[in-house]
Amino acid sequence: MMTLDIAFMITAFATMIVIIDPFAIGPMFLALTPGMPHAQRRRIAWRGVFVAGLILLVFAAFGEAVLNFIGISMAAFRVAGGILLFLTALEMLFDRRTKRREQTAADADHDPDDHDHDDPSVFPLAIPLIAGPGAIASVILLTGEKPGIEGFVTVMGITFAVLILMGITMQASGYLERALGKVGINVITRLLGMLLAALSVQFVLDGLSAFGFGPGAG
Repeated sequence: MMTLDIAFMITAFATMIVIIDPFAIGPMFLALTPGMPHAQRRRIAWRGVFVAGLILLVFAAFGEAVLNFIGISMAAFRVAGGILLFLTALEMLFDRRTKRREQTAADADHDPDDHDHDDPSVFPLAIPLIAGPGAIASVILLTGEKPGIEGFVTVMGITFAVLILMGITMQASGYLERALGKVGINVITRLLGMLLAALSVQFVLDGLSAFGFGPGAG
């Protein structure tokens, strides 16, 4: 029979709420979905939450065995995620996403489904922004700290609660857009692009440090 471990639950909740950080996703979500209608943003938000939850569930269940099975270390995962995130940051900084979407709309405005290739729900929203190296490493460590079905259910229950909170935050991002206006959103997009670029570089440096490179090496 499962027993509640309040101390472990508090630790797990504090870890996941800080790592996933659902309260900071609103402006980032707006920057990734400029000009999209509310219904489309809602689908993207919950699809991203679902995919991220599935990814974290797999890693919580199988841990490092998943990466080891395909010969990928967590350090290599950090480097790859950082590079992909840096490419997204460049698009945000130079407004390439908006220009590409406007061109697509001009070429295929008769078929809304043609916009699906620009759907950010899987990348970069679900991974690496939600289920990034930090979140993946956290669920692996937490389930390892309390092995067995009890630890697994506790960690995933808390993780899913944080993800639901993130989905609600993203849905409310439209109110922020109306409050800031187009100019405000453009300014925030550029600033977040800079922050994303810095975050991606940090991911890469953290990964390289495990191979003996960078300031964290040794």
